[in-house]
Amino acid sequence: MTINQLLEKNLILAIEALYGQRVDQAQIQLQPTKKEFEGDITIVVFPFLRISKKKPEETAQDLGKWLVDNTAELKSYNVIKGFLNLVVSPAYWLQVLENAYNDQQYGIRTAGENAPLVMVEYSSPNTNKPLHLGHIRNNLLGYSLCKILEANGNKVVKTNIVNDRGIHICKSMLGWQKWGNGETPASSGKKGDHLVGDYYVAFDKHYKQEIAELQEKGMTKEEAEAVSPLMGEAREMLQKWEAGDQEVRLLWKTMNSWVFAGFDETYKRLGVSFDKIYYESETYLFGKKKVLEGLEKGLFYCQEDGSVWADLTTEGLDQKVLLRSDGTSVYMTQDIGTANLRFSEYPIDKMVYVVGNEQNYHFQVLSILLDRLGFSWGKGLVHFSYGMVELPEGKMKSREGTVVDADDLIDEMVSTARETSLELGKLDGLTEDQAKDIANMVGLGALKYFILKVDPRKNMTFNPKESIDFNGNTGPFIQYTHARIQSILRKVEESGITPSEKFDTNLNLSDKELYLIRLITTFPNIINDAAEGFSPALIANYMYDLAKEYNQFYHDYPILKESDTSLRFFRIMLSDTTSKIIRSGMDLLGINVPDRM
Repeated sequence: MTINQLLEKNLILAIEALYGQRVDQAQIQLQPTKKEFEGDITIVVFPFLRISKKKPEETAQDLGKWLVDNTAELKSYNVIKGFLNLVVSPAYWLQVLENAYNDQQYGIRTAGENAPLVMVEYSSPNTNKPLHLGHIRNNLLGYSLCKILEANGNKVVKTNIVNDRGIHICKSMLGWQKWGNGETPASSGKKGDHLVGDYYVAFDKHYKQEIAELQEKGMTKEEAEAVSPLMGEAREMLQKWEAGDQEVRLLWKTMNSWVFAGFDETYKRLGVSFDKIYYESETYLFGKKKVLEGLEKGLFYCQEDGSVWADLTTEGLDQKVLLRSDGTSVYMTQDIGTANLRFSEYPIDKMVYVVGNEQNYHFQVLSILLDRLGFSWGKGLVHFSYGMVELPEGKMKSREGTVVDADDLIDEMVSTARETSLELGKLDGLTEDQAKDIANMVGLGALKYFILKVDPRKNMTFNPKESIDFNGNTGPFIQYTHARIQSILRKVEESGITPSEKFDTNLNLSDKELYLIRLITTFPNIINDAAEGFSPALIANYMYDLAKEYNQFYHDYPILKESDTSLRFFRIMLSDTTSKIIRSGMDLLGINVPDRM
């Protein structure tokens, strides 16, 4: 039982003993005491004035005295207006610290046999271009969310849907056919996803040139786009693909294999993985079948050109196309098929889509359509909508080739991390292999932390220079704190000191030490809140708070040089537990921490 749970229970008993009435637990408000006041936990007494029929200060005095007299874990109390500040006994905090120190999985809940199964979809790349900065935020959020949900006692399936068919794929295929001259990843020395992306950009370049030429002949832009020969060829290729044309399918498989190999390299470098990968080319037919079944049942309607639509006006939305006039599918069709397939393969309790906020409308429609088609789980889908990520220079555009490539960004981060670490002497005494490992760890840690510390629902600007800083709210600062503690623990081991001896529970601890313990006790709650709120940012910013508080403690108080044996053991234990939580918490963000730096 946590101290908050104990206080809630005893507060109910106090009110009944003092005023002869029982209160509902929902009326109880507990909050951390503000730093400017003495205390650990504050109780708001205003909800109880109707029962006590006394002034706020008098009610707080009554409750404070009763609680301290009847709760061994409390040391004292004070009253500030209508707020009762309770001081928890240092002996209690020491016991909590010892429990955390001895629990190797502190804060982590293991999924039981009947734990809910949550499927999380993230990444969702297109096979016409390499992964970019936007994909990085998606992958980091999705992977971290999976780890946090798992740590909160859920079973989790990490899944990816690869958009490997459609007009955009045909554009890169047609571009390669026309201007590729047989170029391959092997012959060019390029990663496959980069090579295919080059031809997507090439297609767009030639298409824009073609539109400009048609406009010069007197056409409007809309007229030019409607008769564009190049776009016509791309549409024809898509129709051939859906008809199973052998030549088109062979080219499609070849170019996709290049892209998949490139994706796998990037995923490995990012440290993300999947339990199951779905491909749009394999799921869109399931969706098409369901749409046609819905058409037969009168759930959808057909326009004169043969296209199939859903009328969503009764839900306050508009009309939504589900099948084009030529019979080809749209994203919505694919998502219906993929959802149907997933729920038939897994006993999913919750389905979470990690997709940018520009798709809010799409997932609103998807939920309605699945429900209309009779899927009981349709309304329960969760769209984890996150904001866009930009660079200080502004937005990125895939078609124009101005995106920030994921591989290039990772290279830049690792290179900058090595330069910065060398300048600060963080790599002194390390072998070349060790230095490489540290640079990679710090570079990726900086990238991941900078992105994950931001509320996922907000748009953000990623600044590579700001992210690699060994001071402030950054990944390297937290990583260095862990390395610092590990250095202390190595010296402890070398000196033969062990923190296993019982320390005096009546130790006279400083406010800084008590605050650090209180911060440690909130780690399980932070994990729970992050899982329920779908927010890795809560974990990230808690990590910074913990590292910052530890560094202040480290600066102000001796550890190995402390002459009081019991106090020295306590500080070693405090350091070790902090290190363990940093490692565990950063792991939930997909970030590794070094033991030396």
